[in-house]
Amino acid sequence: MEREELKKQAGEEAVKHVEDGMIVGLGTGSTVEYTLRKLGQLVRDGLKIQGIPTSVHTKRIAKEENIPLTNLEEHPEIDVTIDGADEVDSRLNLIKGGGGALTREKIIAFHSKKLIIVVDDSKIVKMLGIDFPLPVEVIKFSWESTKKVLEEFGCTAKRRIVMGDEPFITDNGNYILDCEFERIDEPETLEKEINLIPGVVENGLFIDLANEVIVGGKQGLLTLDK
Repeated sequence: MEREELKKQAGEEAVKHVEDGMIVGLGTGSTVEYTLRKLGQLVRDGLKIQGIPTSVHTKRIAKEENIPLTNLEEHPEIDVTIDGADEVDSRLNLIKGGGGALTREKIIAFHSKKLIIVVDDSKIVKMLGIDFPLPVEVIKFSWESTKKVLEEFGCTAKRRIVMGDEPFITDNGNYILDCEFERIDEPETLEKEINLIPGVVENGLFIDLANEVIVGGKQGLLTLDK
């Protein structure tokens, strides 16, 4: 079964958690895009929800689908958020930020009653950091100094580049440093320690935030929960 079909299955399955009248956090990423398209279809069929997007890209898709949008100021408590992940471990801890929206994603996740993650089975790992670099959002000012401090944790940090040699810029106007670890042994500790570095806005370790992970695999859908 093709990878995109696995993503589609997981993304659409998560929509079953959305009910009439809910405030829904709208995640970012290729798998969640299937969720957004399915939600758009349900809205056209009469589902009444309001969404809070985690990125400019997601906001654009939601508007294309005519999903009514709101914000945290109007609705400080979100009923359910559906988002993707780059890695998921056995304790449902995550690495996120491949799309560069990690800060807004973490804010929305923090204010959600329930966080549902949708992935294909290639994202399930025994230990975080082995297959995917840890994204860290940093302000532009003296980012090289921030990079040096990050590398004291035993990683190799590289500024994310797009379009030739142009640096990737987040929706917040910052850089992303992708930090390559051999593995992350203590993600709970590392998340807190990285965020203490001046110049760091947020990092892509999502610890104890996910309530459920819906996995699209060749043998069918699998749901992981705590």
